[in-house]
Amino acid sequence: MISRVEGAYLGAVRAFQNPMLDLLHKRHAPLVVALLSVTFTAERPTVAVADAHTEIGDALEQLRVAGHGETLPTGGARELCRQWAEAGWLVRQVLDDDVEVYRLSAHAVGALEVAGRAGGARARVSKSRVRTLLDAVERLAQDADPDVLVRMARLDAEIGRLQAELDRVQRTGTVETVDDEELLEEAENVLHLVRELPADFARVAESIKAMQRDVVTALRQDERPTGDVLREYLARGEQVMESTAEGRAFAGALRLIGDPHRLDELAAQLDVVLRHRFSRRLGPQQGTELREVVRRIEQGLDQVFAAQREASSVITSQVRHHDPLRDRQVDALLRDVMTGLQAWMPDARRFQPVDPLRRLPIAEVEHLRQTTGALQPPEPPAPLADWDDDGDVASGDALAWGGPHYAELDAHLAAFAADRRAPDADAAADGVDVAAVFDAAPEDLRRPVDLLGLLELAHAHGMTETDRVALVDAVRPDGARRRLAFGGVTIRTKDQTDD
Repeated sequence: MISRVEGAYLGAVRAFQNPMLDLLHKRHAPLVVALLSVTFTAERPTVAVADAHTEIGDALEQLRVAGHGETLPTGGARELCRQWAEAGWLVRQVLDDDVEVYRLSAHAVGALEVAGRAGGARARVSKSRVRTLLDAVERLAQDADPDVLVRMARLDAEIGRLQAELDRVQRTGTVETVDDEELLEEAENVLHLVRELPADFARVAESIKAMQRDVVTALRQDERPTGDVLREYLARGEQVMESTAEGRAFAGALRLIGDPHRLDELAAQLDVVLRHRFSRRLGPQQGTELREVVRRIEQGLDQVFAAQREASSVITSQVRHHDPLRDRQVDALLRDVMTGLQAWMPDARRFQPVDPLRRLPIAEVEHLRQTTGALQPPEPPAPLADWDDDGDVASGDALAWGGPHYAELDAHLAAFAADRRAPDADAAADGVDVAAVFDAAPEDLRRPVDLLGLLELAHAHGMTETDRVALVDAVRPDGARRRLAFGGVTIRTKDQTDD
């Protein structure tokens, strides 16, 4: 059994293993806090990797010029960022547009908040802070107490107090003013609570990313049947916000602050606070923080939602394209590479050239199978049967419902023109009326489709349109009659053209 002192010591050791306290405990902690706070701001939560290296390098050079070179580390900006990423202060990720960026981890955000509070105004035990504590304890007791009678008594007391306040305001027409010093204390308490939000949002986003890595790792291990893995991880991908303790806490808070109307009300309330005369006693940084409360909440929500969307997309993509055999091959290849590097590194010298692999090795295969296991050689397919396209392959009923009979129509047109040829040239010049030609045809040539065929022949012979509307009676193959109307057309036959 460990003693009380030993338990406290072990707890402190575990606490200082947290990357946040480790950052503040390092020798160059002031430099890390300064560079991270300058590079990453609320307006720019992510910075491109190349831009971060350039800006941090410029900042280090400015500090050296100012005379702080002795307290600075010897490495460059790229090396410092690599160390910070390994320590868990920076997170390196690739965005949708294939741009690699840095962002602060939740530990780094918490460390910056601690350093900011320690370097700013000292927290005071004020009336506002004590009231916040009492209100929180009261709400906790109300939520934990299931006694109906006690809850009813509390609600009656609260209604009575509010009714008395309403009666007093209606009777006097005045509102009790609060001292500026007390308002200032309450504003500082609000700022103290607001400064905790970025780290809370970052922790939620990182917990979602950690869950995403756990899901992908478990899926790649392929220790269970594929169907069970797919069902479980697809469900977790769809409900990623409910899969972690931080996510469930955030979902509960989201029901309070996620409503746009609530955020609009919060913005209006902050505007009332900033218009009060006591706000002039706030420092420029405190006033800016109060104005940006709503925006910081919206940025935190966007950060968590982006992490949720990315996790859902990665898990869904992994489930869809999961190939256990390929994953094992890739893992075996990576292990071979790491083994080769471990064998090569001890004897390798700095700047030692490495012979590149100029071509892939060729597989030594003596014989490739060219056919299947059939013993008999393949036979050509049977020849196609002869088909007489000109033969009468359709029945009489099918032909009756077919297209126009061009040959019969052309012969009927020539015979009709010969019978109706006028003795005088002027009458012959008028041409042959298509409607008359169609009405004079037998019933088997007076189908509606034959009228279209006759008009096509008229166009081929050279037709002339008239101003009148022609009416004809068509006969369908089943005996049904249809009256059709079209623009009058005359045809100049071959004999008339020769004349």
